[in-house]
Amino acid sequence: MNLKVKDMDIATGGPLVAILNQDDAHKLDLYVLDRIKIRKGKKIETVVVDIAESEKAVPRGRLGVFEEVIDSLGLKDKDKVEISIAKKPLSLKIIKKKLDGGILTKKEIHQVIWDIVHNKLSDIELTYFISACYTEAMSQKETIMLTEAMAEQGQTLKLRRYPIIDKHCIGGVPGNRTTMILVPIIAAAGLTMPKTSSRSITSPAGTADTMEVLAPVSFPLSKMKKIVERTNGCIVWGGALNLAPADDKIIKVERPLGIDAESQLLASILAKKLSVSSTHIIIDIPAGKGAKVKDRKAALLLKKQFENVAKKLKRHIRVVITNGSQPIGNGVGPALEARDVLRVLMRDRKRPLDLEKKCVMMAGEILAMAGIKNGREKAQRILNSGKAYMKIKEIIKAQGGNPDMTPKEIPLGRYRNTIRAKKSGVVSHIRNGAISHIARIAGAPKYQGAGLYLYKHVGDKVSKGESLFKIYANSAAKLDYVKEVLKTIEPFVVK
Repeated sequence: MNLKVKDMDIATGGPLVAILNQDDAHKLDLYVLDRIKIRKGKKIETVVVDIAESEKAVPRGRLGVFEEVIDSLGLKDKDKVEISIAKKPLSLKIIKKKLDGGILTKKEIHQVIWDIVHNKLSDIELTYFISACYTEAMSQKETIMLTEAMAEQGQTLKLRRYPIIDKHCIGGVPGNRTTMILVPIIAAAGLTMPKTSSRSITSPAGTADTMEVLAPVSFPLSKMKKIVERTNGCIVWGGALNLAPADDKIIKVERPLGIDAESQLLASILAKKLSVSSTHIIIDIPAGKGAKVKDRKAALLLKKQFENVAKKLKRHIRVVITNGSQPIGNGVGPALEARDVLRVLMRDRKRPLDLEKKCVMMAGEILAMAGIKNGREKAQRILNSGKAYMKIKEIIKAQGGNPDMTPKEIPLGRYRNTIRAKKSGVVSHIRNGAISHIARIAGAPKYQGAGLYLYKHVGDKVSKGESLFKIYANSAAKLDYVKEVLKTIEPFVVK
C-alpha cells in the first residue's frame, strides 16, 4: 500500500510508531501494536502501528509518523512511502518464555536488548519484559549475560591504562555528593577514574546536575577520552554518551511502575561500569530508615549479589554499606551541594565533616583495592595538601568551566526562609523523603540555586527557636508553596 506521510510533530521518546487511518488499517487487517514495514527508497524501518479513528487525526491515504520515524528514514511531510505487513519482533516470544518462568539463553537475552536499543518494542512490551524479570527472577547466569548484552549494545571507552576506577551509589539519600570529591582524590593519587554520572529524575540533584554548576558535563565519547587522558579523571553526564543505552530505556519504564528487579539493578549498574572499561569498582549501599535499602540485612544480601556477579565478570569490587538514614553534607540542591564539595576540597572551616569522612573512607577502600597501603591516610593527606583541590580545578578547566570559582560566587535562590526548632531537645531523625520533596518544590534541580541548607544533623542538640534548615527558592510562589507543604510534613524530629 502506498501512502503519503503526515508529520505528527510528536516524539514518543523511544519506540518507532506510525498511525494509520482505521479504514486503511482495516484493508490490511492491522490492529493496534501490530507491525508494518515502511519503505522510502532504499531505506526500510519496522514500526509499531497505532490507529486513528477520525479523518481529522490521520486522513485515509496518509500515514502519521512520529519524530523517531522521521529521523530514521529521513522523511518529510507529504513524502510518498510504501507500507507492508511485518512480523512482530522475535523478542515477544522470548518475553513470553520468561513470563512462563523459562530460563533465557545468551542469544535470547542479546535479542531482547538489541530490540530495546533499536526501539523495536513498544512501552507495553518492554513493561512485560521488566515485569517478567521481576516476578520470575533471573538466575545469576542470566544476570551476567544481561549485563554483558547491555554493555555491548553501545559505545565503550577504551583507555590504555590499569587500573581504571569507578563507583556507584544506590542512591536515596539527599546530598551525598561523594563522586565530586572522590574523583579528584583518586586522580591526584595517580589513578584513572572516568566517571559518568546521572541527572536527577526524582531527587533534588544528581551528580551531573551538581557538577554542571562548575563546568559543562555533556560531551561526546572522544572528548571525554581526551579529558581523562589529560587529567586522570572526569565527571560527565552519562546521558550524553551512548553507553549501555538499553539501561536508560529500561529505567524509564521501571520508575513509574515502582519496579526494581534485582537482576536489572545489578545489570544496570555494572553494564555502565563495563562500558567505561572499569577494572576496579566501589559500590556504596546507603541503608537505613528513609533510604532505598531499608536495613542492614537487605544491604548484605545486595552486597553479596554484587560481589558474585562482579567476580564472574572478572572485575575487582568493594561494596560498602553506609548510613543512609539521614542526608549527607549540608547542601541539598545543585548549587548548595557544589558549595559543599568545594568547601571540602578547599579545606574551608565551613565544610561538612560527615561528607569528608565518608569520602576519605571510600577513597581509602579504592586505594586499598588498587594495592596502595594505608589508603585512608593517603587520601586524607591528598585532601589536606590541596592536591585534590588542584585536581578538581584541572578537571573543571578541561571540561570548560571556571576553575577559580569559589563557594561564595555560586549563586543561590533569592527567596529564602529559615525553619526553626519548635522546642528544645536533640534531633532524633531527619526524613530523607521530606527533605528531597521540599527541595524539589523549591525548584531543585531545574533551578540550580534552589534547595535546602541543613544547620543540624541527627544527634545534634537544638534550642527552641534555633535554625534547623534554610530554604532557597527561585520564586516567591515556590517559597509560599513550600511553606504550605511544611504545614503537613515534619522533616526534622526533635525529642
